[in-house]
Amino acid sequence: ATRPGCRAGRPGGTRSPEALTGLLMVPFAGWSLPAHYAPGHLESHLHTRRHCSLFDVSHMLQSRVYGRDRVKFMESLVVGDIAELKPDQGTLTLLTNEKGGIVDDLIVTNTSEEHLYVVSNAGCADKDLAIMKDRVKELQAAGSDVHLEVMDNALLALQGPSMARVLQAGLSNDLGKLSFMNSATMTVFGVPGCRVTRCGYTGEDGVEISVPAARAVELVERLLGDPEVWLAGLAARDSLRLEAGLCLYGNDIDETITPVEASLVWTLGKRRRTAMDFPGAAVIMAQIKEKPKRRRVGLTSEGPPVRAHTAILGPEGRRIGTVTSGCPSPSLRKNIAMGYVEAAYGRAGTALAVEVRKQQHPALVTKMPFVPTHYYMAK
Repeated sequence: ATRPGCRAGRPGGTRSPEALTGLLMVPFAGWSLPAHYAPGHLESHLHTRRHCSLFDVSHMLQSRVYGRDRVKFMESLVVGDIAELKPDQGTLTLLTNEKGGIVDDLIVTNTSEEHLYVVSNAGCADKDLAIMKDRVKELQAAGSDVHLEVMDNALLALQGPSMARVLQAGLSNDLGKLSFMNSATMTVFGVPGCRVTRCGYTGEDGVEISVPAARAVELVERLLGDPEVWLAGLAARDSLRLEAGLCLYGNDIDETITPVEASLVWTLGKRRRTAMDFPGAAVIMAQIKEKPKRRRVGLTSEGPPVRAHTAILGPEGRRIGTVTSGCPSPSLRKNIAMGYVEAAYGRAGTALAVEVRKQQHPALVTKMPFVPTHYYMAK
């Protein structure tokens, strides 16, 4: 694995010769990250679905929010009901602007250790931090008790059906008690102070492990000691999340798209909808009432693979939307995509077309996820 915390132009860390074979590094949001390892993207993707893979996602921004008013602070920025989270429960939520656009999607966990643990996208790290720091200052000036701390931890994602068996071998805690979107601080393969959250970006059962940076390589090596664990890169991460119907910030959601258009209304807490006390609430609630003009949908298509910016055409050949993400699905062996279409064409089963290299090819609006998800809920 590249050393977590490795900025572009400064690769480092310990890499085994096996991992280096077929390793392709690419710049991403100011970081140097692996696109794929040997034996390649397709095999890596399928290995994650059948066994498990380890992703270094240390480029994500991790922060902690302390103080009596930490929930009030968070709810002044996001659409979710943070106050209702149980101890060590997390949620996917959206940071919005006054126009109702999505500034970022975040995971916020209400830890049992008197702080909120927040994971933000690397590409949004600078703007998220600026927004959070400004709001902290504003609230502190008004007498609120809130404090923001940026973490220096690495973040490792272990994803796939054999994750639980692999990880349990290095834990004294019972992983069977940890449900999807819940987390706990534990010692992992002898490394203390790791926050293990049962979540991920693949649709499989998985965890994200926030680990002190100085011991990240040690933990990676321990996990790779199990032959079922392969290293995986950004390419597999992207195709896995698309099969699971999950959005990529900057492609499928951005500041010009609202939660309603993005089919992410479920992230809005009931209490928050009533109170209308989050940024852009007036715009977002009006859209829920009146229905948006466009919406995010899944597509399957024939012919060549479709990529972002591909035109989506209605039955009469008029452009009615645009693809935001697309790839050939390694699991289904057919083309999958997501994009935005005029709301009238958004129903699953609607026959449309996509235009690739000036040629039209049949496409079908398809329910997401394209591949069934396997999120774990404790009995």
